Amino acid sequence: MTETVRAGYRVRASELEGRNWLNTGGRQLNLEDLRGKIVLLDFWTFCCINCLHVLDELRPLEEKYSDVLVTVGVHSPKFEHEADPVALAAAVERYEIHHPVLDDPELLTWQAYTARAWPTLVVLDPEGYIVAHLSGEGHAAGLESLVAELVEEHEAKGTLHRGDGPYVPAEPSAGDLRFPGKVTALPGGTFLVADTGHHRLVELDADLTAVRRTIGDGTKGWQDGSAETARFNEPQGVALLPADVAEKAGYDVVVADTVNHRLRSVNLATGAVRTIAGNGVQRLLDAGNQTKAGASSAGSGEAADNSVPADSSDLADARPLDVSLSSPWDLVWSAKLQRLVIAMAGTHQIFSFDPVSGAVAVLAGTGLEGLLDGAASAAWFAQSSGLAEDGDGNLWVADSETSALRRLTVDEAGVTVDTAVGTGLFDFGFRDGDSSVARLQHPLGVAVLPDGSVAIADTYNGAVRRYDPATGTVSTLARGLSEPSDVLVDTSSAEPLLIVVESNRHQLVRLPIPKEAQSVDEGARQTQRPKTAVESGPLSLTVRFAAPKGQKLDDRWGDPTQLKISASPEELLVSGGGTATGLTRELVLSDTVTEGVLHITARAAACDGEPGGEIPDHAACHMYQQDWGIPVVLQAGGDSELVLDLRGLD
Repeated sequence: MTETVRAGYRVRASELEGRNWLNTGGRQLNLEDLRGKIVLLDFWTFCCINCLHVLDELRPLEEKYSDVLVTVGVHSPKFEHEADPVALAAAVERYEIHHPVLDDPELLTWQAYTARAWPTLVVLDPEGYIVAHLSGEGHAAGLESLVAELVEEHEAKGTLHRGDGPYVPAEPSAGDLRFPGKVTALPGGTFLVADTGHHRLVELDADLTAVRRTIGDGTKGWQDGSAETARFNEPQGVALLPADVAEKAGYDVVVADTVNHRLRSVNLATGAVRTIAGNGVQRLLDAGNQTKAGASSAGSGEAADNSVPADSSDLADARPLDVSLSSPWDLVWSAKLQRLVIAMAGTHQIFSFDPVSGAVAVLAGTGLEGLLDGAASAAWFAQSSGLAEDGDGNLWVADSETSALRRLTVDEAGVTVDTAVGTGLFDFGFRDGDSSVARLQHPLGVAVLPDGSVAIADTYNGAVRRYDPATGTVSTLARGLSEPSDVLVDTSSAEPLLIVVESNRHQLVRLPIPKEAQSVDEGARQTQRPKTAVESGPLSLTVRFAAPKGQKLDDRWGDPTQLKISASPEELLVSGGGTATGLTRELVLSDTVTEGVLHITARAAACDGEPGGEIPDHAACHMYQQDWGIPVVLQAGGDSELVLDLRGLD
């Protein structure tokens, strides 16, 4: 029996509405144009690391079923900048998206398909009916079995049409560099740039334009070897080691090879590249113990919290090439810690790496996405993407999804986290002034200026901002840039200058550090998504999850599902918060709060095996997880139940 009829009825898919289509050669598509194909709607936004993971997860599936499957990316923006059609076109080129993309800035199609999170996947059968709703990452295996089943069913019915889909590639726009990511200064006055879109490194002369050499053959992939044969996959961060550490380690530079989920080394004298950490398998929360999703939580009648950083137990004794990483985005050498510090964007954590011993560890973050300060073991981050260390050994973090500047303070008592600028996952803007009211928009890079203040590559505002810890204020150093992804202080001249990686213009530029910074106030914003009307009092929450064909829930250690629930403001949730096993929860909402956001994280662990049977030894196991931020408004007549899909079948 297929997923199409399990619920006993079928739901017709809604029309695809938006502003425009990309990757179709100018053709405006509708569902009738896609009839006869299996259609996979991928609701994404280009800021979202989980969405980028899904793009890569889907590539093998799209290639295998190219004659029967059409993926349609429905771009539903979170940030204001993402609604810019020029920025979206650049993102489609940057991430090498080879399927049609619907530009949905008003969230019309998002609402029609009741999407509630990025990423969300919806599968339509060749007759135009919805057969599955999926949220989060890790669904590739389940999708493959579902597509195979749909092919068999609709080929037998005569409703499957084989042949090319509607994808038409766009014209490329880059030159010597293509969407460069991060930059570091090298001895001798040259600069090493992560030429992200060309999947290589480029050493530039002091003029920032002349190419001295390249490292990597420019082909997307993973391969160690010489400068001419090595391969990367969208490298981002590059960090130069101190000379004494480099001598012991046997290499000079460490590269965050982001989509390969690895750290790579470069010997500058020979150009040789090798892998120094990471097995290439994307790390999931609790990856070292991934079949025990609920084992350490309280029973289903009790909510509990665990402040131990997620997925750290498997790191202590593991060889560096055996550990799993997840989209390492930036690197900085910490003189205080005598370690490399890594912004592990994919798990919303900060890691450390010892180039001499090879030890990998979690430095801060539980792995839950959000903004929460305090002890490093309990802190929450959101897609941290930029790092810098100041003269006191403090680590500054560009926490992109919370549009925040965070600080890790390292002292004898341990590591603590606080927020200098920013308030939460859905708050952003372009506002200078006191840090309590200042706003950024998806920053990706940071650098410490000579006076101890912090320069911020405020990416989606197209600006370089400055935070002064002495006064607690934010100002603007430069604007009018095109998605600046990194900022570096150049001290090679009498007056220090800023080097900015202007990613969407495929270039690096030098800018003076102004004596008088600008003060800008273009307002504070919030991510605008439809609010769910709910009643105060009891609210029944259900997260739907059905294991894919050929998998079963892994109940060897008890309930393998888990919910973690909190609210903003905290007063919104009277009871039902915290972490507990199970995918249902009875909440009680306040009768004095009028609106807010419910933060919900759901997990489920499943392994290869048949329902009712035993899980075979050495079976492959899978962790399914999604974070939702559900805006709610409390009003009479609102819903008293909330249903979300982790992997729901219609």
